[in-house]
Amino acid sequence: MSEPLTARVVGPAPHITSKESCGGIMLWVVGALAPAAIWAAISMGAPAVLTLAVCIGATLGTEAAWNAIARRSQTIFDGSALVTGLLLAMSMPPRTPWWISLVAGFIAIALGKMIFGGLGWNIFNPALVGRAFVSLSWAGVIAAAENYGWFRVLSLPAVGEYDAISGATRLALAAADRAASGAYGFDLAAQYQPLLFHNLEGSLGEVSAGLLILGGLVLIVRGIIDWRIPVGYIGTMGLLSWAFGSDPIFNVLAGGVMLGAFFMATDYVTSPMSRNGRLVFGIGCGLFNAVGRFFGPMPESTTFAILFMNGLAPLLDRFTRPRTFGWVKSDE
Repeated sequence: MSEPLTARVVGPAPHITSKESCGGIMLWVVGALAPAAIWAAISMGAPAVLTLAVCIGATLGTEAAWNAIARRSQTIFDGSALVTGLLLAMSMPPRTPWWISLVAGFIAIALGKMIFGGLGWNIFNPALVGRAFVSLSWAGVIAAAENYGWFRVLSLPAVGEYDAISGATRLALAAADRAASGAYGFDLAAQYQPLLFHNLEGSLGEVSAGLLILGGLVLIVRGIIDWRIPVGYIGTMGLLSWAFGSDPIFNVLAGGVMLGAFFMATDYVTSPMSRNGRLVFGIGCGLFNAVGRFFGPMPESTTFAILFMNGLAPLLDRFTRPRTFGWVKSDE
């Protein structure tokens, strides 16, 4: 008598098991980012709290609604939508109109994640998709908000060849100085301390670069993220800033570089799988971030630098594929 046939389910490679769960990893990311988010809420008050609440509520609500309409099992408890909402809020100016934050959260989940099939299938970082969408769609509305959308701003000189400047105000002032005279009208080194600990002139994620660095180091030590991406990103950004005649430390601390390098570019799904690929990916993010900052119309180009490299991640995996275990070169 022949044995009965049994069904076997074969999933796509890689067939690797780990004690870490998706929810556990997401909780580590939230925990690492929490000190910076809490400090931003304390420092900026109600505007920051509102932006955090709306962005997180929008991402969780959109994913729950999408799963309900599609009659799929709920995935909001894996923590990925929570991380997306938190990262999105940290990338936004605190005085962003609430309805723009709501749209950004919806776009981040609906067009940045669920339309591709959900977690693990998206091509681009969802939080950055949401931010890019509203930044390009309603830049004027955000700029027209009280204090240009920011919690506090510095007085800007003539912006020279720029029609408008969107980004962290210290970067905007530096960009305006370069455009007008090619030299800086303020001491960049004097900005280190406020940028590290208490900067109220940028987005929520720019209040304390020091807390972001601390959170990123925790994730690296814990093995949640690979050091190659942030090191390649920050190192390239600093080196090119120096090559372009600017202060490298100021340029890696200002803007969204720290948030992007440690928490956005390191996204598992949208970054390369190979070690060499991750290093090249980080270098590419730093390259395009620096070029966009010094030669583009928007000093804060972190969002578009990472999104561009997200699109190249599959290609980097193809060209940096490690040698197959047990493979030997043929003598023929």
